[in-house]
Amino acid sequence: MSTRKLSAKKQRALEILIRLKRLYAEAPCTLDYETPVQLMVATILSAQCTDERVNLVTPELFRRFPDAAALTGADLAEIEELVRSTGFFRNKAKNIQGACRMIMTEFGGKVPKTMEELLRLPGVARKTANVVSAHAFGVNLGVTVDTHVKRLTYRLGLTKETEPVKIERDMIKLIPQPDWENWSIRLIYHGRAVCNARKPQCDRCDLSDLCPSANLSTKPLETAVSDS
Repeated sequence: MSTRKLSAKKQRALEILIRLKRLYAEAPCTLDYETPVQLMVATILSAQCTDERVNLVTPELFRRFPDAAALTGADLAEIEELVRSTGFFRNKAKNIQGACRMIMTEFGGKVPKTMEELLRLPGVARKTANVVSAHAFGVNLGVTVDTHVKRLTYRLGLTKETEPVKIERDMIKLIPQPDWENWSIRLIYHGRAVCNARKPQCDRCDLSDLCPSANLSTKPLETAVSDS
């Protein structure tokens, strides 16, 4: 991409960011948690599951097993039963316990803060690492790319990529680092409220004049993971 085209795209992305901040002035993380470990667990559970469903499951899970030590010592079958309704519960339970064991044995009982260390934890890919680092530690290590962010950045013409890591790379070029996470979370809010997957409401979208896909009867970008 030429420097001129990148500059124009960056200006458009910044205008979109300004409008998103105005539209969603308060945009907290929609997962319920009290500690970094609980946020990590909730984010692992949110894969291919809605945040609303996760928030129904985690109160009892965290009541019984409030921290990494408790989850490490828990019976795996009990964790599986508690998280069953989030889908893929066996794999999620295994990853949660494996991540907590590593936190206890290698990180002194605390969730690590670097991307390299976070990615060593079972069940933690870049999406989870970015969410945890931003919301638990206030550090933007990258741009969280879930299915909403994937869909909206494509529709807005900010990326032609379909792989989350490549989308994240494109967004890092366009959005200032202090705004990386609030960019993602506001896109998620907008995806839920207006730009849904099956029928985007372009007629009431405050971004329509900046969106090359507005009012186009195109097939929604298909994703392998359902929206949360």
